[in-house]
Amino acid sequence: MDLINTLIRLRIIPLLEKWNIINLVLGIIDIMAIAVAFQFAYLINYHEFGGNFFFERRDMTLLFLGILPVWLITLYIIKVTEIPRTKRYRTLLFEYLQSAIAVSIILLAIYFIFKLAYISRLFLIEFTFLGFLFLFMARTLEYKVFRIYRAKGYNYINVVLIADDSSIGFIEDLRNNLDWGYRIAFIFSNSQNIREKYGNIYKILPEKSKMVLHELMEVDTIDEVIYLKNEVFPAEVRNTIRSCEELGVVFRLRHKDLQLNLTNAFTSMIGNEKFLTFINIPYKPFALAVKKFMDINFSVILLIILSPFMLLISLAIKLTSEGPVIYKQARVGLRGRQFNLYKFRTMVVNADKIREELESQNEADGPVFKIKDDPRITKIGKLLRKTGLDELPQLFNVLKGEMSLIGPRPPLKSETEQYKRWQLRRLSVKPGLSCFWQIIPDRNSVKFEKWMEMDLAYIDNWSPRLDFIILFKTIKTVFNRTGN
Repeated sequence: MDLINTLIRLRIIPLLEKWNIINLVLGIIDIMAIAVAFQFAYLINYHEFGGNFFFERRDMTLLFLGILPVWLITLYIIKVTEIPRTKRYRTLLFEYLQSAIAVSIILLAIYFIFKLAYISRLFLIEFTFLGFLFLFMARTLEYKVFRIYRAKGYNYINVVLIADDSSIGFIEDLRNNLDWGYRIAFIFSNSQNIREKYGNIYKILPEKSKMVLHELMEVDTIDEVIYLKNEVFPAEVRNTIRSCEELGVVFRLRHKDLQLNLTNAFTSMIGNEKFLTFINIPYKPFALAVKKFMDINFSVILLIILSPFMLLISLAIKLTSEGPVIYKQARVGLRGRQFNLYKFRTMVVNADKIREELESQNEADGPVFKIKDDPRITKIGKLLRKTGLDELPQLFNVLKGEMSLIGPRPPLKSETEQYKRWQLRRLSVKPGLSCFWQIIPDRNSVKFEKWMEMDLAYIDNWSPRLDFIILFKTIKTVFNRTGN
């Protein structure tokens, strides 16, 4: 506990959160736990056959590199790669045991299919047991750290409650368990008891003003709307779900019917309460696991491969114009949260000020700003934009978890303020380094509303296959120089 309090006192975790690398750090810890388990199993079974470390043997190194993604994807599928908010430790134990059993079955299947007689079956069993043990121990420690961290007011989720008298118990749970990390932004209720009990603590609005909720979700950062009323009014629920889906806000409906099953919702738990959870993007656990795995691994591989080339681009920018190599700009990400987007600088240093003078020459419709022969762009910048290479530093945004490889391009705050309501739904997923719009020849001639429709079509039809198609077409765009 002293170690946990020290981490928080030194603001190490807030620093990691500020730089959006918490998930990256957690992923590295998972990889290290699996690697340590593999090493221990190797020492037990193969130490006398050569080397103290498994990576001294090519065959064992290849085996580890083959097993690692299988185990990580399994963890992603059962959703234990992120720190939970309200799970019991025995639930965590069961989930990690699930992953170990699944991995052991996969490994044994590979063993027999490919006839890997040189590998001991006992080694595989010991490895999966040790992997389960080390992963569970690491996640338990992380869970304890984050419970204390959230209790101090960090890493929270903004929620709006639609409540009645029966909701008081749940509201008390949120208040008494600050380590869950749920911050009540507003409560919509006609309950006099709720108003008397929480009127001085939370902003409570009468249910008749629930239309205000639609406006609140546009201007405030609202992550979830939770419907807690004992009596469910279908029309009211449908309208709220529709509004949440338009803006990409999660909607939860408390229910006690264990047999209830809907195709567009999945069951979730907060504390001891069971909810039907509605999201406006395809809910495909395996596909989402593949996307997350692809984001992390592809960005690392690309950064390693392209690092010499990126160094040359940096030198070219530095030698041909004044100013920093990397341009940082505040962009809007998932559910309206802002982050700094990284790009190779392609414009003169005072480009933002010059834009005000060029506003009358804007050739793009909608809230975006585009000029065909923008005088602010440097000579090197024209080449970088034409090939799309100016976007390469965004691989760091992907690695930090602020962006994905594929997804709608991140807009400026000034642009989102001019969005129509239906266009705000593009903020319901992580922004991407590339998208449908990015791979279209002469993309700047595409009308703004068509661009928005393309982004929503991506969200509605998303799959790993679609991501791969866009990724390969993006590479083709770079070589064909069909960018702006």
